[in-house]
Amino acid sequence: MSAATVALIGLGGNLGDAAATLRQAFQALDALPHTRLLRASRLYRSRAWGRTDQPDFINAVAMIETSLDARELLDAMLAIEHEAGRERSEDDRWGPRTLDLDLLLYGDAVIDEPGLHVPHPRLHERSFALVPLVEVAPDAMIPGIGSARAMLAAMEPTDVEALG
Repeated sequence: MSAATVALIGLGGNLGDAAATLRQAFQALDALPHTRLLRASRLYRSRAWGRTDQPDFINAVAMIETSLDARELLDAMLAIEHEAGRERSEDDRWGPRTLDLDLLLYGDAVIDEPGLHVPHPRLHERSFALVPLVEVAPDAMIPGIGSARAMLAAMEPTDVEALG
């Protein structure tokens, strides 16, 4: 167990009632031991990325404060995905899913371990992650890259639409 750290988690899904699944995932993150949800972004619709022959995704970002270390948090996130019906395999990379949780930022840590890469390696390239991230953490810095807001400003996030 470590001192409390602010972490940013990307949420996404495009199977079933994805909006309801993401709302349940916010609650599940808030219910993790030694963790509390600080902010939840609005939900956003975006076109599928990587494999485009699938339904649009619903995306969001959760800002949490946790005393779990990054590996413990990742394991808890994988358990939440599994409870939502996600079965991970190499074949589903960029494919449809009920729930995808990505550890985008863990404080200002840079972690490069098997199965755990923080900041998320392609965070700065993905408007569907940056738009909700900047909503909940407008001053967020991506270690080794720079300001999340500046990365977003350099894009044209026309494929990301706020829901409601």
